[in-house]
Amino acid sequence: MKYIFLYAGQGAQKVGMGKDFYETYETYRNVADAAAFEFDHKALMHEGPMEELSKTEYTQPCMAVFAAGVTELLREKGIKPSAALGLSLGEYGALYAASVFGAKEYIELTKFRGSVMAKSAEGMECAMSAILGADAQTVKETCDENLNKGYVTVANYNCPGQYVVCGDEAAVCAVEAALKEKGAKRCIRLNVSGPFHTKYMKPAGEALAGYLGEMEMKEPQIPVVLNYTGDYYQSGDDLKEMLVNQVQNSVRMEESIKRVLEEDADLFIEIGPGNTLAGFVRKCAKEMKKKVTVHTIETVEDFEKLLGE
Repeated sequence: MKYIFLYAGQGAQKVGMGKDFYETYETYRNVADAAAFEFDHKALMHEGPMEELSKTEYTQPCMAVFAAGVTELLREKGIKPSAALGLSLGEYGALYAASVFGAKEYIELTKFRGSVMAKSAEGMECAMSAILGADAQTVKETCDENLNKGYVTVANYNCPGQYVVCGDEAAVCAVEAALKEKGAKRCIRLNVSGPFHTKYMKPAGEALAGYLGEMEMKEPQIPVVLNYTGDYYQSGDDLKEMLVNQVQNSVRMEESIKRVLEEDADLFIEIGPGNTLAGFVRKCAKEMKKKVTVHTIETVEDFEKLLGE
């Protein structure tokens, strides 16, 4: 069977993530044990507290440990992706699945990314709001119409009817009010630690460019859809530049998912934790009148159900 691998982004982290895999499978345990940080990632992942786990500089490498461990388990069982994509941080998991870099490089890269994103967010007083029930064009136009109130942009194009705006508090408030007048169903404030995927992440992008400049990256061995373009990586594309752009520009997840659905992909594995991307895929598929099956792997039970064990 041909599977599309989906990798979760920051925000999907949960206390207890990976604990049952660590206790059950040596392959996962080897990945988790090989990771070395100045903090106890296994204790943080397995026991929390959530407040610490949700700090960007900790979340990203912890999510990468989980994703790498589960990916290795899938490989061990002969389950390999025919294509891959991920949400923000999850894009790095997709590139790992495509053998662009190894597990050690993947985890260390996400640790660096998390640290520079956290540093870029220090002292920022910005807001992020999920807009439900409005179309993408209306959300984008409403942001543009309120730039006189401050900086605001669409940070995430997630799926039909779900978009995330981010920027200065006053501008985000103005956009929320305007969108409600235009018929948006709800505006939900998100508890995030920084204005990610906006121009305010330029310092993180510059730091990332320096790090990536010293790093060897191979050509993807499977098709990978990129957040920055919403399209497949093409041979000759500057992948490092794409990753630098990704951190400070909109994540085009809806376009990315629709791109693989256009190729008649219908079987997905979401490597969590969480099942956020499964919801995005189903909404995109519904709009395109396509049938899909999405398996979410968050626990050993999920993994063994996929295997039919």
